[in-house]
Amino acid sequence: MRVKDKKKFFRFLILLVIFIFTISCGVKRFVLDDKPKTIEMVSDEIKVDVLSFNKDSASLELKKEDLIKKEEATPLKLEQKKEILEKNEMKYVKNQNLNVFMDDAQKNRQDVLRKGTKIRILEEKEIEEAGKEKTLLKIAYRKDLKEKEGWINKVEFAQNLNETLPSNWKNIDFETDYPINNFENNPRVDVKGIYLNIYTIGSSKKMERLINLAKKTEINAFVIDVKDDNGTLSFEMEASKKFRIPVTKNYPIKNIESFMKTMKENNIYTIARIVSFKDPTYAKANPDKVIISRDTGKPYTNSDGIIWVSAHDRNLWEYNLSVAEEAIKAGFNEIQFDYVRFPASNGGKLDAKLNYRNTKNESKPETIQKYLKNARERINSLGGYISADVYGQIGTFNDDMGLGQHWETVSQVVDYISPMMYPSHYGKGAYGIPVPDAEPYKTIYYSVKDSINRNENIESPAVVRPWIQAFTAKWVKGHIQYNEKEIREQIKAMNDLKVNQYLLWSPSNNYKITAN
Repeated sequence: MRVKDKKKFFRFLILLVIFIFTISCGVKRFVLDDKPKTIEMVSDEIKVDVLSFNKDSASLELKKEDLIKKEEATPLKLEQKKEILEKNEMKYVKNQNLNVFMDDAQKNRQDVLRKGTKIRILEEKEIEEAGKEKTLLKIAYRKDLKEKEGWINKVEFAQNLNETLPSNWKNIDFETDYPINNFENNPRVDVKGIYLNIYTIGSSKKMERLINLAKKTEINAFVIDVKDDNGTLSFEMEASKKFRIPVTKNYPIKNIESFMKTMKENNIYTIARIVSFKDPTYAKANPDKVIISRDTGKPYTNSDGIIWVSAHDRNLWEYNLSVAEEAIKAGFNEIQFDYVRFPASNGGKLDAKLNYRNTKNESKPETIQKYLKNARERINSLGGYISADVYGQIGTFNDDMGLGQHWETVSQVVDYISPMMYPSHYGKGAYGIPVPDAEPYKTIYYSVKDSINRNENIESPAVVRPWIQAFTAKWVKGHIQYNEKEIREQIKAMNDLKVNQYLLWSPSNNYKITAN
């Protein structure tokens, strides 16, 4: 063999050996590898990376430029977002009566917003007027069940509802977000109810008549005195024993189990009315708890001569809530707190002369709200709802009328709020109506509209369920007879404003209503 051929041959052998050695190593690695899962996982990750880099250099450079631009733009976008959020953040009218115009020319006024109204700023605009610069704001708000927009002069706004209230109301809670409960064993009902006093519930004949009324009409709920204006309980309870409250032995409801069974068999939603702070029975048993005159040291009374206990009295809270808990356990669907207020004191002008026994230095609205918050937490935990009765014009007036009843403060913490909108109780000229009692539709319409507008100022308001008039107010000059027509007019006024629940009040419990 020639030298040249020998060289080629040895070169071939060397390449063959190297090839065989490489193959054998690869096979050995494949066969002996004891961590296939780890290798698979890593290889999958590598595939992703490899795919991302298998692009041409031009596309990679473009991707880098996009990333750089994105990083550079992020701070700017955050600032813009912050600015947008600030502009759209809910604010509140701080001053009384804010005029809203249809456009930036400010010639056509479309609304007047009251103190505490919640608004949103949409746009800010500078204009020149009479040689001077002026700032206008475009705002959004909800009123009369409609979403609205308009223009206003730039003013100072409150950042929260508390800032619109008197300084001594600083502890009012608008932050607690109560859930809208609908208990499985006690579902919510669109209530069309009537009031029953202790004399009615103690009469089998009257009860039969009203149950038949419920069968023939839309009436589906009874508001039943469980603790009435005199502090009288309607059935035997442990609460009176625990708090040493004198009681009558002649309870109008002899057997609460049988009574509630009858209600449920007739599909009647039951509301236990509990008079809270107008309680002469409790006052007699606890003379050290009553409101007294600072001048005389004697108990304070209104014109009816009834002694009031201060709403600041935590012992009375516990007694009332114990009664409420027993009512729920007995089968009532809901607790309604009436007279959940301080006594009339000439709009608060008499407060300096009265000793409310306010040891915690609380404002009236704060105390009423705390009482109702406590009640809601305890009653909701038992599967029951709570409601509160308030004066009819609480939704119209910005203050608490010296009673401790401020609309948003109460509506924030109850399931249902029941303004007592009896037309006979409105003074002459209210809402521009000469005799409100003589115009039930208008009176109820304007009063309800104010109430639903006030509910727009809070995040989780109560359902509005008004008390309306089912009696004739003979003492009112210019009064009219209240029969079914007048009752239906009030109901229509509510329905026109999408309020579908109501309660009829007749002290005699005679209700002139037929199937509709």
